[in-house]
Amino acid sequence: MSVDIDITGLRPEKIAVVPSPLAELGMALHALSEPGHHPGLQGWATTVTAGLDSHLADRMCEADFLWRTTFSDLFLPYAGIPGRCTLPGATLAEDLDQLDKLSDEQFVDAALEFTCALPYSVPGPAALTDAEARRRALELAAARGPQQLLFTERLLADPPRTRAWLRAFLGECDTAFFADTWSRLRHQLAADARHKTDLLRRKGLAEALRSVSSAVTLDEAGARIVVDKLGDGRSATVEGGLLLVPTSLGRPHLMVLHRYGWQPVLHYPVSHPEPVAPPSVQQLTLRMTALSHPVRMRMCRSLARSAFTTGELAQIHGMTAPEISRHLSALKKAGLLTTRRRGRYVLHQLDVTAVARLGSDFLEGLLR
Repeated sequence: MSVDIDITGLRPEKIAVVPSPLAELGMALHALSEPGHHPGLQGWATTVTAGLDSHLADRMCEADFLWRTTFSDLFLPYAGIPGRCTLPGATLAEDLDQLDKLSDEQFVDAALEFTCALPYSVPGPAALTDAEARRRALELAAARGPQQLLFTERLLADPPRTRAWLRAFLGECDTAFFADTWSRLRHQLAADARHKTDLLRRKGLAEALRSVSSAVTLDEAGARIVVDKLGDGRSATVEGGLLLVPTSLGRPHLMVLHRYGWQPVLHYPVSHPEPVAPPSVQQLTLRMTALSHPVRMRMCRSLARSAFTTGELAQIHGMTAPEISRHLSALKKAGLLTTRRRGRYVLHQLDVTAVARLGSDFLEGLLR
């Protein structure tokens, strides 16, 4: 599974790396709504939440599906402006001005992205004009709560009024906490953008993408960007450009805007470089499959505590050496074992760090 961006014919000068205050504000709202996604930001989130005016906190709940369950494309409005090559603004006000340039249909469909009922990578009916899409959006909004339903009803009935509400709300967030946060983050984001731009100029797109994430690659023909994600999507630059937008608050989320008719955007996290490359989706599948087998789970309990030979494991688990070897092979193929030789013996041990990255509950269960 992956999200692919066809960049056939894309000229180097149409690739831009630019920070966006509105995109970072969107990530700030997400981190406040889902602090569990961002353990490194818990101190910041606690401080901001404690200082929020109760009325502003209540308004955050009205449209939280714009940043909680999905990251709405409304926070990247420049991608939807005709021509597909508009850059983010230097200030939040400039980004919000670009939000005002979206058509009502664009605004509504981007706001209702959370419903998963509207077409995304392909053209299709719009909620403002299609009765079934409208009904489905209201039904899914109701499932999220009465405030969210009220917001969606206002959105569909009067897009300009809702747009004005959203702009005023984001302005209040800027006054309450984001202006201070942005003043600390913008220099880091600008420095990362300069670094990526320099890589583009000196070493090309493949190297720049590699510096974004090991999950982002350029195919051998240089015509397609592949982003390894648990999801499928397609987009193309066509006659437009490609935009890379760094975020400091967004880790670990690597997002790809691939909405039909919009400029493709890679919204990628910076800071705190990962000590090792994250596993691919295929590698994750291998690991989860390997660990799901009851015999291998019992073997992992032993291997988490010490190194064992194949013969020792066969004796411990009452199995034959060939049977143990097959299970060890599955764990090794999934990258969950370390192996070392001691004289004529080969010792196997669980890579606890790799398992821990899959989930602390599983590891604690093994070690219990």
